Amino acid sequence: MPKRRRNKKVKRYHRSFYSRGMKIKKALGILVLAVVVLGVAWLAAPYVLDWATHTWYTVVRDRDLPSSSEAASSEASSAASSEAASSSSQAASSAASSEAASSRPEPVDGTAIRDGSWATVSLSALGDEASIRATAQTLASQGVTYALVPLKDTNGYIYYASAVPAASGSVAASVVDPALIASIFKEEGLVPVAGVAAFQDPVASYTDRSMAIQYSGDGNYLWLDAANAAAGGKAWLNPYGASAIQFVGDLVEELYNCGFEQVCLSAVQFPQSTSSKQSYGETGGVGRDGQLAADIAAWDARFAGRVTLWYEYPVSSCTGVSSTLGALPAQLGVKNLVISLPAGEAQDPAQLAQTVAQMKELGAQYVVVRDSETGSFY
Repeated sequence: MPKRRRNKKVKRYHRSFYSRGMKIKKALGILVLAVVVLGVAWLAAPYVLDWATHTWYTVVRDRDLPSSSEAASSEASSAASSEAASSSSQAASSAASSEAASSRPEPVDGTAIRDGSWATVSLSALGDEASIRATAQTLASQGVTYALVPLKDTNGYIYYASAVPAASGSVAASVVDPALIASIFKEEGLVPVAGVAAFQDPVASYTDRSMAIQYSGDGNYLWLDAANAAAGGKAWLNPYGASAIQFVGDLVEELYNCGFEQVCLSAVQFPQSTSSKQSYGETGGVGRDGQLAADIAAWDARFAGRVTLWYEYPVSSCTGVSSTLGALPAQLGVKNLVISLPAGEAQDPAQLAQTVAQMKELGAQYVVVRDSETGSFY
């Protein structure tokens, strides 16, 4: 008898009937749908928020509120107004700056001759930058225009570190900085003037004997303006000597390079005393006045357009012809004249005015009167 087959239990499993490709397409579709929904929501959000906010304020809060487009328009208008105001402010500021710049005085040429008072400056007040600045500011506050700085005196001493070879024995133990002085004085509105004694120089005469007046008949000695050195005799540079004229010019050149565009030369003359023992070398028959006129013309030509040269003479040399000049200063070709007054002697104002007028009639263009005691000019 055949055996009965037992019925086996069939197990059923839930299975997906989607293939791998179909699953990927389904996922992509869901992703695209999400992106589209988010994009529409993002684009509609401002309008929804605008509607909701406007509804809240108008219905619930009973207040009016401009729409976002109106607010944007208002902001743009405000920004445009701010930009216009800023541009206007900048234009006004630029115009003000231009006006201020145009109102500033134009720089004055350092060689130009200006109206104004003069003052002699003590070298002791020019020891360092701070004292130079303080001195310059004091002079400017007093209305001074020209500040005369004596940098070489009639004793032959030079009060700055000159590099001119013939000045090697003339530099004083205590010196000042001419470049710093000139610079600061100009910054403070002053005209710096270097004072240089020319031919009255007992020091350089020995440094380079070829520049000095010789003792006639003995080439080993220099002529002195007194009987001997014990009696106070001093040697002089020779106004006829080309090397002496060159030496003085080289000092002016050096000071010009330091910033001094105006120089006052004194002692442009012969010694007071004259004797047969004075030997000037070859003179070519030119008299004292002719030689001094030639020296002045040579310096004026050398520094034309670069340095304004002043020439200082005592009032006695301007009221009568002396042996030291052989003519009146203006007759020597002096254009810018400084007349020095003797210390402690009262001057007749009328006589002084007449002297100044005479110098101008003879060709001097500018005349300044200096009180040699106080150093003031007027």
